[in-house]
Amino acid sequence: MGVFDLRLVAYAPNGDKLGLLPHPLAFQAGQPLNDVPALALRYSRHALGAGLLAQPCEIAIEWSEDGQTWTESPDSRFLRIKRGMDVTDETGVETFEMPGYGWQLRKVVLYPGPAPLVDGKRAFTSATPGSILQTFLAEAQERGALPVLDWTFNTEHDSDHKPWNKILTIYYQPGLDALTTLINLAEQSVIDFRFEGRTLHVYNADTKLARDRTTAPRVDLRLGRDVLDAPDTGTLEDAASAVLVVGDDGFRRSYGSSATLPWGRWENFIGQGGVSDEGTAFLLAESSLQRAAQERVQHTREITPNGARWLPWRDYQPGDKVIAPASRGTLAPLRVRQITLTKDAKGVVGGNVILNDRFLEQSIRFARRTAGIVGGSTASGGSGAQPAPPSPRGRTAAKPAGLIVNPITYVDASGFAQGQITATWGPVLLDVTGEAIDIDSYELFMRFNVVGAPWFLVATTEPGSTTATYSPLIVGREYAFKVRATSQGVKGQFSDEYAVAIDDDDTPPPAPAAPVLSTRLGVIHVAWDGIGVGSAPMPSDFHRVRVWMQDPLDPGAAEVGYLQATGSIVVTGQPYGELREFWLTAVDHAGNESARSSTATIATVPLVDGDAAEESISTGALMANAVTTDRLAAGAVEAGNIAANAVTADKLEAILALATRIVAGNPLAARVELNATGLAAYDAGGTQTVLVSSTGSVSIVGQLATGLTGNRIVINPTGATQPEIRFLPGTGTNPARMYVDGSLYAGEATIVTVSGVNGANTAQCRVVHAATDYRVHIVNPTSGLAGGGYLFLKPNELEVGYNDIGANLNRFKFSAASTEFAGKWSFTGNEAGLIMRAVSLTGASSYLVNWTFTMATVPRVVFTADNPTPERLSFCMRNPTTTNFTLRSSESGLATPTVFTILLNMWAWRM
Repeated sequence: MGVFDLRLVAYAPNGDKLGLLPHPLAFQAGQPLNDVPALALRYSRHALGAGLLAQPCEIAIEWSEDGQTWTESPDSRFLRIKRGMDVTDETGVETFEMPGYGWQLRKVVLYPGPAPLVDGKRAFTSATPGSILQTFLAEAQERGALPVLDWTFNTEHDSDHKPWNKILTIYYQPGLDALTTLINLAEQSVIDFRFEGRTLHVYNADTKLARDRTTAPRVDLRLGRDVLDAPDTGTLEDAASAVLVVGDDGFRRSYGSSATLPWGRWENFIGQGGVSDEGTAFLLAESSLQRAAQERVQHTREITPNGARWLPWRDYQPGDKVIAPASRGTLAPLRVRQITLTKDAKGVVGGNVILNDRFLEQSIRFARRTAGIVGGSTASGGSGAQPAPPSPRGRTAAKPAGLIVNPITYVDASGFAQGQITATWGPVLLDVTGEAIDIDSYELFMRFNVVGAPWFLVATTEPGSTTATYSPLIVGREYAFKVRATSQGVKGQFSDEYAVAIDDDDTPPPAPAAPVLSTRLGVIHVAWDGIGVGSAPMPSDFHRVRVWMQDPLDPGAAEVGYLQATGSIVVTGQPYGELREFWLTAVDHAGNESARSSTATIATVPLVDGDAAEESISTGALMANAVTTDRLAAGAVEAGNIAANAVTADKLEAILALATRIVAGNPLAARVELNATGLAAYDAGGTQTVLVSSTGSVSIVGQLATGLTGNRIVINPTGATQPEIRFLPGTGTNPARMYVDGSLYAGEATIVTVSGVNGANTAQCRVVHAATDYRVHIVNPTSGLAGGGYLFLKPNELEVGYNDIGANLNRFKFSAASTEFAGKWSFTGNEAGLIMRAVSLTGASSYLVNWTFTMATVPRVVFTADNPTPERLSFCMRNPTTTNFTLRSSESGLATPTVFTILLNMWAWRM
């Protein structure tokens, strides 16, 4: 292999190759992900090729590893548009600052276009990123701008020929430039982009420009081989452990994180109009707290191509995830955010890479998600809005265009996955006849995406606002949405429906930190510090850490216990001196499991190490009287070594004072002994199991049972991971359990009671009893996940409901401020206390509306008339009974009653 080298090639603006710049004094090129690259060049005007820089031109950086084949990498074409020199400098050194070729997109601006502007802005409704960007570029080229710039995407597919995975409803102010638009779309995680020569490539975000090079073919940048220096820059300036969210209509919520900061609690503030629901506020707070949870560290790694195994652009590029030295030099997966290449006056090639760890990458994703929530899909900029002329009362607004709904799955404060949506649509300026109209507000409706399911009003916006949010939603379900405008109390036409699916939570917790092992008294203690790799806090949906063990010489992992917080478990029954390998995995409430932690290995040790091999000292090797009483260790003389009748009563004192011990059994294994401290028993491993001390105290290590069969109680049963009480039935081994867990709340003993499992092994009742938390819930005994009804009590709220692994959540939450219900409502039988129905009625001038069964008493009724035809009618209810009522219109009593069609939404309840 040759030497990695760089060279500069000059091109005419939009033209052909001019020649090489063979003698640069020095240059440095920075090539970031999703931004404009830059080149800084120093060149003497006396050097060969300087004439090529005398006029504006394009400069390309090419690389080669053999000096024969040269390649221009992406984002390696620059514009010579800014220069500087000192006329008193006899060396004639000139400096050039050159932006990347894509900088020219600053010189492409959006024109008003053929369609009327909406509030002074150009509308892109339900448009793909390709459609938006192609509008900028194609119209500019029609005007003669950037004639040779090319692009490889279209309105339907990205540059990798994949369909666009996002659509937008967005409004841009005429005069906005294309580069700002391009970068804005990248910042909102809609696209990734780069230039190759004079061609723009745009991809769906986190696809083509997010290659994983941590697996085969693996790229591992190692200190001393690929990396020379590894400086880190860290800051706590933006750290916070609590945030106050203030929204509309007096909405205020405070949220905290588990982050531990050096000076205690630090607070932050988010003020965001348009936010009035708990789920959206929680998403904004979660995003802020995740970004502020710890020190933010930027890793800069100086690279060298000399002797390196991996070369920039040949083996890795901006956006790739590679293995590289993280903090303290430990190899870890990091994402390449920028490559910088340099060449000095001696022709030595070097550079550096800027790397983000997974915490910073997560922070970027949260920031992108937040931008989509608070801004909807509307670009910032001056409003330019023109007031519409006054409109008379009674006119119907046209249907809104371009409704799109963006769903997000998040984990709420209780650790369960929920759904949130942000809906955006185009403003309505006209009524159904095409006349200008004033809009009071917009109403967003939602239902399950099932034919015949009733619609519910879920959000009402302020005048002029075309974005609404709503939460919580059930994960795994599909919802349909529609929106309409209101004008002076008159309801407008509904938009086209838009359906979305709320994805389940599929993000696993971070890998746990490595277990800490110790051995004592013949057992192994496996401890965990409660955090993830790199001091990452466990997320709010964390459920437990599974503890795995195997013999490294005979692999085959087995789960030996679990932890739900900081703490340890005890592993017994392992043979002395044989290695055991342990690791951990973290599991969340949705069942997502993390990668395994680093492993740790340990072997148990015996209680007493022997000093001499058995029978290695014979009686013939002992001198007469060499062994006296004061030289005998406790237990050194056993009964089997004393001749029959050798010890008689006359040889014992009236009071026998033990200076040693009396042992029944193996002195180093299973035995009972009497010594100066009391009576003790030991198991086969030498672990003390019973002690009756001379002070009167009694301690028992191990199982204590009230019987061997039948109904019985077993305390500290064999094989338990922590001390507990078990209640066993008369037959079988399906116990109920009670134990104390000190890891759930610091400084507090929490009582946990777990029932036996049902016959199908699918359900188990779990009760947690703490000072400020009382929980009763049905769980799956295998996974530990929700599996039925539950009751949660806290000092400030009560929650009761149903939840299962299928995210079928139905619950009431009571607090001093309000009562909240989430889920689906159904009714059956004459004892129903609350009825909700939607009934379509057509073809008559009055209708008999049935309850579908006979109620126990006559209910009270409230209804709304949705989209009646004709709209001039008003409606009333007559003659309610336990089975039905009559619906009449204001024209049902005419000589020729008016036939009407209506969607009737009803609430009925019994007093």
